[in-house]
Amino acid sequence: MATHRADLSWILSSLDKSGFKNGLALLGLLWTAKVSLSLAFSILKGLRIYLFAQITTRNNFCIKYGGRWAVVTGASEGIGRAFACELARCGMNIVLMSRSTQKLEKVAETIEKESKVETLIIPIDFATQDVYQKIIASLEGLDIGILVNNVGVMYEYPQYFLDVPKQKLFDLININMTSVIMMTRIVLPQMCERKRGAIINMSSSAGELPTPQMTVYAATKEFVDSFSRALAYEYSPQGIEVQSLRPFYVATAMTYGTKANIVVPSPETYVKSALYTLGLSRRNTGYWSHGIQGWFVGFCPEWLWMWTATLLNNQIRRVVLKNKKQ
Repeated sequence: MATHRADLSWILSSLDKSGFKNGLALLGLLWTAKVSLSLAFSILKGLRIYLFAQITTRNNFCIKYGGRWAVVTGASEGIGRAFACELARCGMNIVLMSRSTQKLEKVAETIEKESKVETLIIPIDFATQDVYQKIIASLEGLDIGILVNNVGVMYEYPQYFLDVPKQKLFDLININMTSVIMMTRIVLPQMCERKRGAIINMSSSAGELPTPQMTVYAATKEFVDSFSRALAYEYSPQGIEVQSLRPFYVATAMTYGTKANIVVPSPETYVKSALYTLGLSRRNTGYWSHGIQGWFVGFCPEWLWMWTATLLNNQIRRVVLKNKKQ
C-alpha cells in the first residue's frame, strides 16, 4: 500500500506544472477578451445612441408614432416636466398629469407660450386606485402617439424596511407600479389599432441589483423594467415601441437635493439625451455618463453593490436627518 501511495505521489509531482499555468493563462485571456469585447460593444452602442442620435435626429414624433398628443405622468416637475417641455418643442400636444393643479397650470402655461402647442391638464393622485375612469374619460378622443410613464415616489430618505411607514409602502406600489400598468392598459389599444406608438417607462438603475435601505423602491423599479422588456417583445410586431429608461442619479427633488454635474445631470439635460434614444434602444440609462456607470455595475458582484449602497445610503440618511433638525 505504501508503495502504491509513493507511486501516486511521484506521478502527481511529475505532472507538467506548465500545463496548469497555461490553463490559468488561457482563462485570464478569455476573461480579458470578454471584458474587452464588452467594453468595445458598449462604446459603439454609446456612440450610436448618446452621440450620433443627438446630432443627426430630431424626429417628427407626431408622424412617426401616429398621434399628435403625448401623455406625461408626474409632469409637474423634474424629469416629467422636462419630458413634457421637450416633446412640446418637437411639436406634440401635451397631456400633463400630476397631483398639483397649480403646478400643472404653470407648466402648461410655459409650454403653450414657448412651443405654441395645445395642452391638457389632468390633476390626478396616483396613490389611489379609483382614478382611472376619470383618466379614461379625460383622454377620450385624443390620438396619443407617446406615453411617458414617469410618475414615481421614493423614500423620504433611505430606511430599513420595517422603518418605512405602511402608507408609504402602498404608495410605492400604487404610484410606481400600478400606474404604469393601468396607463399602459388605457393607451395601448389605440396604438395597436394604428400599428404605431411609443411607451417610455421610467425605471431606475437602483433596481439593477438589490439595494438595501431602498428595498421596496428598488423592487418597484425592477418590476417596471421587467414589465417593459416583456411588453416590448409582445407588441413590437404591431409597431409599438416600448422603452425602459434606467437612470442613475438625476438632480431632482427625489435625489435629496443633489446638484447637477457631469455625473448627475439636470432633468433638462437628461431628457434631451434620453428622448432621442427612443427607437434606437429598448433599454438604456438615457445619458452617456450613466451608461459608463452602468457598464461598471455590470461587472460588480452583488455583495459589493449592496455593501457600497449601504455605505452611501447610511451617509444620505445622516445628512437628511441632520438637515431636518436644523
